[in-house]
Amino acid sequence: MTVRVVFADDNYLVREGVAGLLTETAEIDLLETVADPEALHRAVALHKPDAVLTDIRMPPTFTTEGIDAAKRIRVDFPDTGVVVLSQYVEEEYAFDLLSEGVEGLGYLLKERVTQVDDLVRALHDVARGGSALDPKVVEGLLARKNKESSSALHGLTERELEVLRELATGRSNAATAKALYMSERAVEKHVGSVFQKLGLVSESDTNRRVMAVLAYLDATGGAAAR
Repeated sequence: MTVRVVFADDNYLVREGVAGLLTETAEIDLLETVADPEALHRAVALHKPDAVLTDIRMPPTFTTEGIDAAKRIRVDFPDTGVVVLSQYVEEEYAFDLLSEGVEGLGYLLKERVTQVDDLVRALHDVARGGSALDPKVVEGLLARKNKESSSALHGLTERELEVLRELATGRSNAATAKALYMSERAVEKHVGSVFQKLGLVSESDTNRRVMAVLAYLDATGGAAAR
């Protein structure tokens, strides 16, 4: 399967270098390269790509432009997956990106992308609605709780694991209830129990959902099953 991609990075050398690598890959059809968030959004609107690859820090402030662009793209073009690239594990940025769910999103660390196959795999994953999170990103986020998520999952019931698995695909409580043939109230009860067992009682609701999903992904070794 060939993935149609738009790539954004403000650094000319990085942009041209990565573009050259992606162009040589038969599995990637690089539609356009751009240097700023507004150009990225225009390119996505024009091409309707399968996936976007973007740096986090871009003009004008070089802070969260890539995160903001990713969230905007996921709202305006929900069929387009997004992979963001970061120099460091920036926990707050990762939380912001994943606050509405991990479906169709990726977060990779530049220094750990050692071959073009890493990017190709991530772009394929998000293009088909999965997630692509660098293990270091997951580790950094979970370290905020100083808790081993794999052991924490052992305390969940089978039904709670099923609910958490649905959350990990980006589904809302209502969508989870429909998928599991449960009432929405029952799903809410199970979600509350998951939060309690994972030690997430003091976080905001958004952060609890993100942390629970990250715990599941960390314990199961990767993207959520579709």
